[in-house]
Amino acid sequence: MRINDSTLLEGEKVVLVPYNASHLTASEPLTLQQEYDMQRSWREDNDKCTFIILDKQLWSDPGVQEEQSMVGDVNIFLTDPSDLSLAELEIMIAEPSYRGRGLGKEVTCMMMCYGISKLGIQKFEAKIGLDNTVSIAMFKKFHFREVTLGMTVDQSIRSKLLGDMAYVKERQYQIPPFQPIGAGVMTTTTTN
Repeated sequence: MRINDSTLLEGEKVVLVPYNASHLTASEPLTLQQEYDMQRSWREDNDKCTFIILDKQLWSDPGVQEEQSMVGDVNIFLTDPSDLSLAELEIMIAEPSYRGRGLGKEVTCMMMCYGISKLGIQKFEAKIGLDNTVSIAMFKKFHFREVTLGMTVDQSIRSKLLGDMAYVKERQYQIPPFQPIGAGVMTTTTTN
């Protein structure tokens, strides 16, 4: 979605940046060209809003490349073209060592606030496997009900979410220069 192609959201534990060429996710077995095509589609399609989740502490370290601080991704999908106030929210903390540390909760709040304030979302749904009890419990804490798990954003929820997440800073995002994997690494061999 073009609306977030230059948006950076900075929370307390995480930073959300738009999906770009430096973010090879490896969430699906794809060729490099397929990965680039998918990134282009996710940036340009009007029904998807995707951010890459970065560990804020690592991201803040100038010696760490952005892709080394990636921990997952979060998406809003506009699933009903006749109702653009309805969205599916999906979050993935891909790095197991980052699970159970509150990142998912912060990312979910950040993305819901972004959806409410920037996209006009009034109702969220989340599709979660029945065996994913941790995610189900987290979404229930946000007042999602089991149907598909969903919530309607009324004025009190809007005020609470936006108030609770007032510390999130929205800034201009600059895409870092792309460095192919292995770029900058020099190897030498010696012969005897």
